[in-house]
Amino acid sequence: MKIFDMKTKINCFIPYSSSKQVTETIKELQASTAVNKIYLLTTESCLPINKTCKESISGCQVLHVSGLESSQTMRTIAARADTDYLMLYTKQTTLKLGLFAFERMLRIAEDTNAGMVYADRYQVKENKQEASPVIDYQSGSLRNDFDFGSILFLNSTAFKEAVSRMQNNYQFAGLYDLRLKLSQKGALVHINEYLYSEVEYDTRKSGEKIFDYVNPQNREIQVEMEQACTEHLKNIGGYLRPQFEQITFDSNPFEYEASIIIPVRNRILTIRDAIHSALSQQSDFKFNVIVIDNHSTDGTTEAIHEFSHDRRLIHLIPERNDLGIGGCWNMGVHDPLCGKFAVQLDSDDMYNDEHTLQTIVEAFYQQNCAMVVGTYMMTDFEKKTLPPGIIDHKEWTPENGRNNALRINGFGAPRAFYTPVLRKINMPNTSYGEDYAIGLTLSRQYQIGRIYQVLYLCRRWEGNSDAALDVEKTNKNNLYKDRIRTWELQARIAMNKNDKG
Repeated sequence: MKIFDMKTKINCFIPYSSSKQVTETIKELQASTAVNKIYLLTTESCLPINKTCKESISGCQVLHVSGLESSQTMRTIAARADTDYLMLYTKQTTLKLGLFAFERMLRIAEDTNAGMVYADRYQVKENKQEASPVIDYQSGSLRNDFDFGSILFLNSTAFKEAVSRMQNNYQFAGLYDLRLKLSQKGALVHINEYLYSEVEYDTRKSGEKIFDYVNPQNREIQVEMEQACTEHLKNIGGYLRPQFEQITFDSNPFEYEASIIIPVRNRILTIRDAIHSALSQQSDFKFNVIVIDNHSTDGTTEAIHEFSHDRRLIHLIPERNDLGIGGCWNMGVHDPLCGKFAVQLDSDDMYNDEHTLQTIVEAFYQQNCAMVVGTYMMTDFEKKTLPPGIIDHKEWTPENGRNNALRINGFGAPRAFYTPVLRKINMPNTSYGEDYAIGLTLSRQYQIGRIYQVLYLCRRWEGNSDAALDVEKTNKNNLYKDRIRTWELQARIAMNKNDKG
């Protein structure tokens, strides 16, 4: 029986911007008997250490790199991975190790033969220590912003093998590319133990962070991330070529051309605005508004009754008590009065103008798609624009959109569906991710249409479901969406195998 050798050493690679920034972290690493060498990664052209900038800092060696997450940096690290394991620290803030933290990571890495291990940690925010657990990695954990924490503990042999398969020279997606290639050959193992503390300066609320990937300032980064993800999908058999099933829209008779679907529970502050926005739509076709009132108790039900004089409004109250937002959608879509196209309007939000519905329906016919996704603007309750402003998801392309959809965390809004197709599939009965799940499933077979003009006002306020989530809720949501991606990826791989067979 092989006994784990506690004398195994590791090389550590940490970012460097100033002596003040790294001093405490270096002391922490040098105090560990598991550490062999410490390398400082700097993007500065020359460090003010000495005349040649080649000598060490406090026993560390300086490595000049093009970018901390570039492909070239991964190759530079691989060239110095002369121990069994290496540690890459991804933050430029102070790191404090837990008692025997590296020894624990070494043991788990050895026992599991993992390509990488990562652990839960504490975050120090404004001088307060908070528990910050992470989640398990799975095949659908394709988000480039997946949170591993700031310590990546890597098997050097697996690291070098993955680097040898890196074909591109990414400036921003090198680390992401490496992680995907590691996952193709070995496990990325989560140690659900708190093994270190890191200083965290990003104290924004969850509702502000979730839109980083659609910020126009990050467009160059996202292009690289998409390229790396697409290559990964091709390598594992999950890539879908741009071939779609055509739809004949006149094959099913409907009394209404479209229905605006509004699931609601306890939104007395916003439901009147939403219904008024829906009923104010102008179109050259017949439409209705289906409100699924999920047993509201705050006066929402009475507010909906105020519009009962308009026969276009259909007020449904479920007999069931177990419906989430997705279940309410299913109830509305399967109602006999639902139109040919089912169009989203959340009870918090409003359409941008009275022509939104007409624009969406026309897009179905123009683009021959089973689902249409528009563009929205972030606003406050008074409809004043909030950062990042317009969310247009222009990263979506007809050629690669459904592949890139496995990397990002949402499709956009407003969303609309061809009712006969949606009735066949149905939404998951959840109140988070139901729209993303159905979008992925539909995109496996059908084209997803896009509209890049602002159609929708997404009003952010403290009552929003994702405005300010704690870490446990954020992790729960991310774990579920990763699971959705895993299921979809498995289905696509199986479909591709069947097509080849």
